[in-house]
Amino acid sequence: MSVSADAIRRLAARHGFDACGISRVVLRPTFLARYAAWVSKSYFGTMGWMAEPSRLARRCRPESMLEGAQSVISVAMRHSPPVYGLQEALRAQGRGIIAAYAQGMDYHEIMKKRLKAFAASLDGLLGRHDQRVYVDTAPVLEHAFAEQSGLAWQGKHSLNLSRSFGSWFLLGEIFTTAKLPADEPARAHCGSCTACMDICPTGAIIHPFVVDARRCIAYLTIEYKGMIAHELRPRFGNRIYGCDDCQMVCPWNGKLPALKGEDPLQPQGENCLPDLASLLRLNEAGFRARFRKSPIRRTGRAAFLRNVCIALGNQRQAQALDALLGALADSEPLVRAHAAWAIGRLHVPAGTRSRLLGRALRREQNDDVRREIQHALEHLD
Repeated sequence: MSVSADAIRRLAARHGFDACGISRVVLRPTFLARYAAWVSKSYFGTMGWMAEPSRLARRCRPESMLEGAQSVISVAMRHSPPVYGLQEALRAQGRGIIAAYAQGMDYHEIMKKRLKAFAASLDGLLGRHDQRVYVDTAPVLEHAFAEQSGLAWQGKHSLNLSRSFGSWFLLGEIFTTAKLPADEPARAHCGSCTACMDICPTGAIIHPFVVDARRCIAYLTIEYKGMIAHELRPRFGNRIYGCDDCQMVCPWNGKLPALKGEDPLQPQGENCLPDLASLLRLNEAGFRARFRKSPIRRTGRAAFLRNVCIALGNQRQAQALDALLGALADSEPLVRAHAAWAIGRLHVPAGTRSRLLGRALRREQNDDVRREIQHALEHLD
């Protein structure tokens, strides 16, 4: 059955997607070479699945994702950008910054439901074909498919950019055995601009299009579950889940059309610059309840409160002491360790900090936490 790409796009729009592009299932060699080079330098950090041989093979041979696959339909679903300016957010005392996409519902569930409905509707348009949907949970080079399908090009910060609606959108794919008319690949429109590279707080965008996750605040606050390097902690500022800096300074995000209809990821007020001290007081049950339908729950309480401790340490407010003392007695060593570092930085008399940290050191049994307390005591200012 011959079907136009425009007919497929109209169907995608009816299922809540803001843009849709079609490509062949085989990726251009340039995408694969770029990915192989990134993996070879271990820029994936602790995300070992990115380099796991079987998954690596599937990423490089996307046709293996569905037997007989011939086409990939890439879709974009927009979400609201931050309602505040970058400097306003960074100066918000006692408040933390959560990435815009994570201030509301978990997009994985919303987008997958829409994709499945879209895929089912395709049967009526194309006739019966095998199909499989993906939303950020499989070895698919989604940014490459988005560019190859004409949906958006990959910017120097490695995120996709559209001339129509910037970068505030999320991607999904339908692999299908139907042979569909492919769109022309997107062309890059970044020119000589390096705003995203210049703003990166940790210098994680080491070359255009190349991000070292080991220095990226988004990776470190979401995927990484260990101790944050001392040299990087001050650069976190009050970012506690993700980092939008490179998107907030991008000229393509300057003036955007309003979202059509309701934003399925409508930010929840409590997650827009949330109160740090109250977050630090969440026990496991409280954390699960607060972030029950949020992507934040995937990070887990310990790593999330680690981020909150760092933010409070960077703001250095004396009124954060009580909350941090509670964290210094937390059941999780990761939280206690970063609470000790934060207490060491507060604008509280050095004698008081020394006494409180010394008391914690005497009762602490975990070697990693003891080292953090010792470090804090040695660097009191």
